[in-house]
Amino acid sequence: MAYQFKIQLKKVTKPPVWRQVVVPEDLSFHKFHILIQIVFGWENSHLYQFCPTGYGSKPTIAIPFDDDWEKPDMNASKIKLTQIFTAEKQTFTYIYDFGDDWIHRITLEKILPDMIKHPFCMAGKGTCPPEDCGGPWGYENLKMILADPKHEEHYEMREWLGLEEDEEWGAAWFDLDEVNEMLEEF
Repeated sequence: MAYQFKIQLKKVTKPPVWRQVVVPEDLSFHKFHILIQIVFGWENSHLYQFCPTGYGSKPTIAIPFDDDWEKPDMNASKIKLTQIFTAEKQTFTYIYDFGDDWIHRITLEKILPDMIKHPFCMAGKGTCPPEDCGGPWGYENLKMILADPKHEEHYEMREWLGLEEDEEWGAAWFDLDEVNEMLEEF
């Protein structure tokens, strides 16, 4: 079987940022984390956790570390999606970067009868926020600055993003083909 998920970044709008993916049912939560990193365009440079509704909800699923202040309830490399996701329309939360607090709502849209060899992305919308931009508030601020060439920080933010002089940036950009090319090696 396979699972069809919609994963949406919370507190980011105009445009919203979401991805619709199909994954093998036997994927571990750690591999699911890596998949989310790929389809959103994150750089996998921060800690993460899965949990039912957000911080403090149980069970927490993450990779445990010796120096963890609070250990996760389940090890993400050992827990399979099928152990948590059992019914269509079920939701769960994925939190990436505990400083910027990128909170994603995961919805199991469909349980498909077909087996698949590797995951793929069906659809998506919106540019993933850059790492370390300050969370949803910082991303909204960044979008405002980039949309206004006369803003005093416009050039600085373009430089921070590594944009060339003639290169455009848009909050609505999403390249489905590029994401699926990356997933072929998953």
